[in-house]
Amino acid sequence: MSFKRFQKQNYIIDSANAFSSGKMSKRDFLRNMGVAGVGISAYSAGLLGKPRPFFGNVAHAQENNTPEDVANFLREAGKPFAGTTIRYTSEATPPTNILNELKSEFTELTGINVEIEIVPLEQVLAKATQDVQGQLGTYDIYYLDQAWTSTFSPDTIDPVEYYASKPDLAMPGFDFDDFSKPLVEGICEYDGKWVGLPFDIPIFTLMYRKDLLEKHGIAVPETYADFSTAVELISKEEAENNIYGTGLQAKSGHYSLECDWSQAVWGHGGSIFGADKNFSGNDAQAVEGLEWYMNLLKNSPAASVTSTWDGQWQMGASGQIAMAQSWAEFFPGWNADDSEVKGLWEMARPLQGPATLRSTDDVGFGEIPNWGHQGGSSIALSRYSKNIDAAWLFLQWACSKDIMTRCTLAGGFAPMRNSSYTDPRIVERKNLEGSGTTRHLDTVKWTIDNVMASEPDLPIWAGVANNEIPTELGKLLTGQEYGGSAKKCMDQVAKLVDAVVDEAELG
Repeated sequence: MSFKRFQKQNYIIDSANAFSSGKMSKRDFLRNMGVAGVGISAYSAGLLGKPRPFFGNVAHAQENNTPEDVANFLREAGKPFAGTTIRYTSEATPPTNILNELKSEFTELTGINVEIEIVPLEQVLAKATQDVQGQLGTYDIYYLDQAWTSTFSPDTIDPVEYYASKPDLAMPGFDFDDFSKPLVEGICEYDGKWVGLPFDIPIFTLMYRKDLLEKHGIAVPETYADFSTAVELISKEEAENNIYGTGLQAKSGHYSLECDWSQAVWGHGGSIFGADKNFSGNDAQAVEGLEWYMNLLKNSPAASVTSTWDGQWQMGASGQIAMAQSWAEFFPGWNADDSEVKGLWEMARPLQGPATLRSTDDVGFGEIPNWGHQGGSSIALSRYSKNIDAAWLFLQWACSKDIMTRCTLAGGFAPMRNSSYTDPRIVERKNLEGSGTTRHLDTVKWTIDNVMASEPDLPIWAGVANNEIPTELGKLLTGQEYGGSAKKCMDQVAKLVDAVVDEAELG
């Protein structure tokens, strides 16, 4: 290992530990990660220092349907490793939470004990970095934010190659081709190598209350203009019932606001950066998107400007809003048995047009303008594991067709595998209106396969997306500055962001 890399790792570890202990601000931590050249996807950065919310129902994961050939394989392959303990550290993603509930099944089959340590994301980064720095093998499996894929590529084992090299430990029917190709390419591939296996993919879709749209004779919106018209009409007609057309995750200084904003920008033909690597969120198309968003705020609960995804989820579950373009993993909870509007929410493809999406040739830093905002992660086999074969058995089990399907049933989030969408256990729940519904998943798959959008990929992006952009947007939306002018606000953001990019010598 080069001394330069060793120093960089120390810097990452020290910064993460300082942030965890309250000795460093989130802004400074993200800035330090940018200096170190370590990305954190902006979605994950929005969760730093706090647990990720979970909107599923773990009870649905308890139906043990392990295929007999897989169970027999695990019993036999696990014999040499009985009594071994493998360790995995992760933030509280939906699949991690559910695997923590299911891991005893793996232990019963193999005799291999599994310890899953769930901590905030910055601690995941610190622990993984310390592990690879000393090649300690403390953790056998790493959770990797999609922005860490390149950083940890040298420290992980390509699962495709390992599967081929270890036929005695190759789970029957594992089927790498079954993993969603867009997720493999966007989350876990680097330089021709699979760094890990796709694990989690939050993504934007359109969700709407079918009862309210039917009541007011409104067709399901397909464009941003359709959505605005419907939002205004419902807010007006349902004012006496304290129901709003939509609700937002527009808290000042929080990444959730940046998510809403970036989707509005893309949807109106804009982008965050131009091909010249300068901020382009202040051009005509982007400003039009922000003005569209500001109009939505007028037809949303007042709490929108203090809400992140948690607050927006509560708006949907309580029946306070009629529509939202937001995270698809909200949907099962909004339809759950304890929701005040059980069975009334439906899902549609994300809003499109009439603007034309900006081409990837006309943007910078790998940004992909599209209709469905995403975030994601993978899990990977550590090159330094002292129990690498036992860990490999667990990784295959955790990402197998059966377990990934059961994780989806419990959490309602997007499956990583194509076969999950046609699994009988998924299909049989497509007509459910309450807890455990899967009637949204066909739309989720279409969105992933066809219109998945990605924010820029550069080390300082997480800091910008969690600080400069949502902070200035918050000042605009709450009337603190800019006099209601979207253009003035975005011109200031352009100055701030371009300065950060120049300081990092990325422009």
